[in-house]
Amino acid sequence: MGSIQAIRGTRDILPDEVSTWQFVEATAREILNRAAFREIRTPIFEQTDLFARGMGEATDVVSKEMYTFLDRGERSLTLRPEGTAGAVRSYIEHGLQAQGGPQRLWYVGPMFRYERPQAGRQRQFHQLGLELLGSGDERADVEAIAVATDILQALGLKDLKFDLNSIGDGTDRQAFRSALVDYLTPYKTDLDPDSQDRLNRNPLRILDSKDQNTQRILDGAPSILDHLSPASKARFDRVQQLLADLGIACKVNPRLVRGLDYYTHTVFEIQSDDLGAQATVCAGGRYDGLVAELGGPETPAVGWAMGLERLILLLQKVQAAPIVKTDFYLVSRGEKAEAQALRIAQQLRQAGFKAELDLSGSAFGKQFKRADRSGAAACLILGDAEAEKRTVQLKWLTTGDQSEIQQADIAQYCDDWRRLMAQGTM
Repeated sequence: MGSIQAIRGTRDILPDEVSTWQFVEATAREILNRAAFREIRTPIFEQTDLFARGMGEATDVVSKEMYTFLDRGERSLTLRPEGTAGAVRSYIEHGLQAQGGPQRLWYVGPMFRYERPQAGRQRQFHQLGLELLGSGDERADVEAIAVATDILQALGLKDLKFDLNSIGDGTDRQAFRSALVDYLTPYKTDLDPDSQDRLNRNPLRILDSKDQNTQRILDGAPSILDHLSPASKARFDRVQQLLADLGIACKVNPRLVRGLDYYTHTVFEIQSDDLGAQATVCAGGRYDGLVAELGGPETPAVGWAMGLERLILLLQKVQAAPIVKTDFYLVSRGEKAEAQALRIAQQLRQAGFKAELDLSGSAFGKQFKRADRSGAAACLILGDAEAEKRTVQLKWLTTGDQSEIQQADIAQYCDDWRRLMAQGTM
C-alpha cells in the first residue's frame, strides 16, 4: 500500500515555517490588544443556512465553493468559508450587544473553500479577521482600516496599494445594479462565461472580472459613485478625509466591490504587486444589514480579513519575517555529563533562553555539526572531564572563541550576555 498524503488543496505547515506564522500572529495580537479588540473563537462548522442567508445565495462562495455535508442527524452543515458570519451568529446568540457599546472582536483560524489550489490560495486556508459591531460612525470604518495598516506595517511590509470605494446603501446599490445591467445587456454575448452567468444573478461581481475583453467593455460602464445618495456621498467623503488625517494614503477605485452580499458603504482592499495574480492581502468593509439578516437587532458593523497564507508568502518574498534562532545548543557525552546537560538546559529555559539539548547520544563530531546547523549563538559542551569538574565548555559559534566556566556560574554568565546583546555591545 502507498503512503497517505495530504488532501489536495491542503498543506502541512512545517516547523521551519511555523516561526513566521507565530511572528505574524503575535504581531497582530499585540496591535489588536492595544486597540482594545478581544479575541473570539467560533466553531469551524455551522448550519449551512448561516452562510446562505448571510453571504447570499447568488454569491460564488455559496453557489460553488462551500464544503457542505449532511451529518448523521440529516442536518446540513458547512465548514466555514469565512469568519464574519460565525462571529455575527455568536454576537446574536450570546446577546453581546447587551454589554453596551460597540463590540470589538477579532479571530484567527482555518477557513474552507473548494477552489483551484494555487500559490497563496488553498482549500483549507487561514484568516485573521476583525469585526467592530455596534457603531455606524465613519470613525469606526477608519479605525478598523487603521488597525489593519498598523499590522501590515509592523510586519515590515512596504509598497502596498490601498483601494477604497463606497457601494452605498441598499437603495443606492439597487439603482446602480439596474444601470449596470442596462449597460451590459447589449454586450451579453461578448462577456466571458462567468460574467454572462452573473449578469442577472450578481451583476456587481462582473466588475471583478479578470477577463480582458470584459474589462474593455466595462470601460464605458456607469460608476457606483454616480449613484450614491447625498448622504452616502457625504459619508464616503468623511471616510476619505479621516483617512487622510491619519496619513493613510488610498486610491478611490469605483470598480471595487466585495464578493459577498452583506457589504454596504465602505469597501476596501490592500494589495501587493509581489503576489502576482493573488494580490489582495487584506479586504473588508461595512456590513450594516448582516446582523438583522441573521435574526439579530439592527446593528451597524464593519470588519476585514487577512489571508495568512498570502501574508506568509509575501513576508518570505520580501524577507520581512525575523529568523528565530536558538540561544544555546547543548552537546554532551557520557552518563554523568548527559544528566548535567539536561539540568543546565532546563535551567536556561527557565531563565528565558532558547536552549536545544542534543539527545542523539552520537559522537561529539556529529553533535557539533548539528550545533552549527542550529543557528545557535553558542554551544555548551559537556564530557566526562567537565562532568567531574562541574564545568562546561562554552564555544561561540560565530567566532569560534571558547572558554571554560563553572556550571554554577552559567545563569549569571548568560544573564550578562543577554544584557550586552540588548545594549548592542556584543
